[in-house]
Amino acid sequence: MSTAPAICVYCASSKGTSPAYLNSARSVGKALAGESRRLVYGGGKMGLMGAVAEAVLENGGYVTGVSPYAMVASGGESSKTNGVKQSLALDVAEDKVSNREPVPHPNRESIIVDSMHDRKTMMAKLADGGFVSLPGGYGTLEELLEVTTWSQLAIHDKPIILVNVLNYYSPLKEQLRVAVEAGFVRAENLQLLTFVDGPEDLNEHVDYDWGSAVVKVLDEWKPTGWKGFGFDWTKKQNGQMTPMQAI
Repeated sequence: MSTAPAICVYCASSKGTSPAYLNSARSVGKALAGESRRLVYGGGKMGLMGAVAEAVLENGGYVTGVSPYAMVASGGESSKTNGVKQSLALDVAEDKVSNREPVPHPNRESIIVDSMHDRKTMMAKLADGGFVSLPGGYGTLEELLEVTTWSQLAIHDKPIILVNVLNYYSPLKEQLRVAVEAGFVRAENLQLLTFVDGPEDLNEHVDYDWGSAVVKVLDEWKPTGWKGFGFDWTKKQNGQMTPMQAI
């Protein structure tokens, strides 16, 4: 079994248009396995989700996939970009319903929940070591920003790392700067997110060791000291609870 804190990875069920995206997912998966950090993810087989999970398993690591029942009942999560030109690094046959669910593996645990919110909550609670966001679409961005909001509210104090492959997250970095200037985000709360930018030359991003860069941030990360806005997340209407129960 894995012994180090588990890491939740948010990422796409699509492959993206560049091999750099898939390679970054594989690199992160390999590095997590090498550090004995369990991967917690959305449970899919396709796209970056499948790539990071398979890389963990191929390198002797452990995986926990969390899926809503509706997705499992329909054969698994599919690509959100059918018809859009994507990397050919994975066979197009993965779009078939019969191939969308991961193959059973002794190091793979599957948890079935009732709803999308239950999925996000379960993933966050299992990820005692923090969160990593690879490139992805609406779902990935929503998960990333929600867990960042929880950090801003001091519900948790865990690292949140964005893997900025091909400058994918650079527009978000700029938007956050704009939000600070506009008075909607505190400047000190920019430190709640850590961007792993990779080489300045984007041509090097395809073969860059994103996984080692991410693990380095995880190993060196220290709590920010941010205490939130004074809310006591151990309180509930009748009794006490842990802060993570507030999500």
